[in-house]
This record gives sequence, structure tokens and C-alpha cells, in this order.
Amino acid sequence: MSKSIRPFVGIDVSKARLDVALRPSAESFSVENTETARAALVVRLKILRPKLIVLEATGGLELPILQALLCAGLRAVRVNPRQVRDFARATGERAKTDRLDAHVLAHFGEAIGPKVRPLASEATQQLSALLTRRHQLVELLTIERHRVSTSTGRALESVREHITMLKGMIAQLDRELEQAVEADATWREQAAILHSVAGVGPVLVLTLLSRVPELGTLSHRELGKLIGVAPLADQSGAKEKPRHCWGGRADVRTVLYMATLAAIRFNPVIKAFYTRLLERGKPKKVALTACSHKLLTILNAMVKHKTSWDPDLALGA
Repeated sequence: MSKSIRPFVGIDVSKARLDVALRPSAESFSVENTETARAALVVRLKILRPKLIVLEATGGLELPILQALLCAGLRAVRVNPRQVRDFARATGERAKTDRLDAHVLAHFGEAIGPKVRPLASEATQQLSALLTRRHQLVELLTIERHRVSTSTGRALESVREHITMLKGMIAQLDRELEQAVEADATWREQAAILHSVAGVGPVLVLTLLSRVPELGTLSHRELGKLIGVAPLADQSGAKEKPRHCWGGRADVRTVLYMATLAAIRFNPVIKAFYTRLLERGKPKKVALTACSHKLLTILNAMVKHKTSWDPDLALGA
């Protein structure tokens, strides 16, 4: 490809290999997914000066190359795999191989132009990893607790031993997470602000700090769409269907939903809002989603303005 033409690049990431495609030249090649090969790929791409490099989110496998690209000053973005597959179907691409996926990613970057976002800091990534591990241990603990009623004898003793061990591991992670937040001045300030809201517990605070670094920097509409709690219109001609939510960050949304269940009991503003929605005939699920959106909006405004809970200000959120 001529160096004067700045390409769009798609990189399909697997555990062993990186498949790279360039557009509009249709050139493609593969490299091993190793530190040395990634460094060489970054050098090669810097020479090409691509307009945009697109990768799919692949459960964390994409992070080493994404971080290397961003640190090198290249415009790289991680996108939702479902959006890419929908785009591929819309363009008539039904087949799926790693090489084809790389071409689809390059085409997606050219046609859609997804917004480049800065990668979370190393500290934020570590906090997120600890929180993920905590979620995994809590799930294991729940499973083992369910086994207590169906186990007997030595098997029951083993289950109870495992429960004790898991509780200890979770407690240790809780201490490490608390220490990580206390060690960072920005996190410490934001955590104090978030904790001032009735219904907001430590798990939601940690989730927002580690998974939503955009908190306090976006409008409430942008943040609602990002998390997936903003109702989207579904209208065609004279037919208009009820608005519904979809997409977004499911892990954040799940924790936010659990916090909302507490907030409609203990937070006077969210409780009153929930009651009004039910009185207007809204289904409980719709009302809960609206309350999740409102709670997120309140938290976003508080972090943005660095103010603790104020019910009068929250009423206007």
C-alpha cells in the first residue's frame, strides 16, 4: 500500500495469533500474539499511520495489543462484538473466519468511525481485575451454600470447609479493594461522595470506580446509553412501540439494578420516584429501570460537581 494512503485497520485477536486487515487495499497478514510480535506490529503500523485501528472486545485478550497501540500514539478502539456481527450481516458478510473478521473490523472502522476512548489506567485495570475475582468467588460461594442442603457426611464437611475458605478469600479481597481505593486520592474522594447516597453500597462504588471511569464526564443521556439503562425509541411510520433498553455494560447494569432495589426502600428520592411511576400505571420492571437510570444520573451529577448527597438537588436530577 502507498504510504500516502492512510488505511483503516482491523485486528482480530485470538490467544495464539493476531489477524490484521487493511482497508481499502484489502491487504491482510497474521502475526503471533506474543510480546515480541506485538511490538513489531506496532512499529509496522506506525509507519502506515492508520486513520483508525479497530479490535473487538474478547474477554481481555485484546488488552495487551490495544494498550501497546495506544501507548504508541496510534488511534485504536475496542468495539462491541455484537455491533460488528450486526454490521457484517448488514453488508452481506455471512462467513466467519479470523481473516474475514479482521476485514469486517477494518470496514466497520471506515464506515462507522467509532469514537476512540482512552484505555483505563493500570491501577484501574488492577482494581477491575480484583473486583472480577470477587464476583467469581461470590458465585462459587452461592453454589456451595446451595449444596449444603443436599450433601451429607464427609461431602457436607467438605462443602462447609470450602465455604469457610471462600469467605476468607472474599474478606481478603475486600480488604485489598478498600486499600486500593484509600491509596488513590481521586478514588477516595469519589468513593466518599458515592457512599453518601442511601442504597449505594461498596460493590456498586467499586464497580463504578473500576468499570465506569467516564462517570462525571458525560451527560446523563450519554451515560445512560453507555450503561444500557436509557430507553431507546422504536418507531416506524405510524407504528410506535414502547421504548426499551438494550446493549451497554451488562456487568455494571446488574450491580446498579441490585443497588436500585435497596434504594427504592431506603432512599427517599428514589422511593418517591418509584411510587409515582407505579401510581401512573408503569409496570414494576419499567419503573425499576427508570429508577436505575435516575440513580445513575444522580451519582453522575454528584461526581461531576464533587458534592455529597443533597435530597433537594437530587430531586432535580
